[in-house]
Order: sequence, then C-alpha cells, then structure tokens
Amino acid sequence: MKKWLFAAGLGLAMAASAQAADKIAVVNMGNLFQQVAQSTGVSKTLENEFKGRAGELQRMETDLQSKMQRLQRDGSTMKASERSKLEKDVMAGRQEFSGKAQQFEQDRARRSNEERGKLVTRIQAAVKKVAADQDIDLVVDANTVAYTSSDVKDITADVLKQVK
Repeated sequence: MKKWLFAAGLGLAMAASAQAADKIAVVNMGNLFQQVAQSTGVSKTLENEFKGRAGELQRMETDLQSKMQRLQRDGSTMKASERSKLEKDVMAGRQEFSGKAQQFEQDRARRSNEERGKLVTRIQAAVKKVAADQDIDLVVDANTVAYTSSDVKDITADVLKQVK
C-alpha cells in the first residue's frame, strides 16, 4: 500500500512539474530591444534631432583647430598684441567648445534614455499581453537564465509580432 501511495504521489508531482513548465516562458529582451529599435528608427530620429548641434560643434572644432595651427605656425612672427589676442581667442573658443560639447552629450544621453524607456515600456506591455493570451504565469529574460530545457517556451517571436 505504501508503495502504491508513493508511486501515486510521484506521478502527481511529475504531472504538476510538467504543467508548471507550460506556464513558464523565456523571452530574449536584448534581441527584442535591438530589433524594435531598428524597426522604429529610434537611432535615425535621434540623429536627425541632434544633427544641427553636431554640425555646429564640428564647425567650432574646425575653426578652433585652424586658429591653433595658425598660432603655432605664425605665433613667433606675429606682433605681441596680435598673438595675445589670438591666444585669448583660442582659450575662449576651447572653453566655449568644451561647454557646448558637454551639454550636447548630456542632452543626447537624456533623449536616448527617454527613447529607450519608451521602447522598454512597449516591449514590457507586449510581453504581458502575450503572456496573458497564452496563459503564462512567469516570463524570464533568456539572457539571465543559466539553463532552460526544451520544454520551456520561447515567446520572443510572438512578442516581436505584438510590438510591431
């Protein structure tokens, strides 16, 4: 009788674990993020948004380099007042360029993070919808799991379809 109860209990446990595996899925968030970012053109949008400022910084840098080259090349033959004026101009240009470049990088990073946040929100909503539609209780990022058996369902493609 004990053996029969033990076998029945073991069978029930195996059935429960098989059923639990059906309610767990993995999704490759890194792959999803990359594909969604490419398909929505986020990088192009950001590039176009900051194109003007990047061009201005490029012009400032070119102008500053030409002044520094002129100072290095002709500095010894210039009048002291002309050389002093050019040195001050170079120093002021460096400070202005440095400040604008730093502000540009901060603004670009902030906007990039905003867009990244929007994408993550869209992907998370799609994961929740797919999980609800397929009656999945737990979805784990495939990149954070050390091992998954072939029984665990990968819903990455389904989520990608949902996001697009």
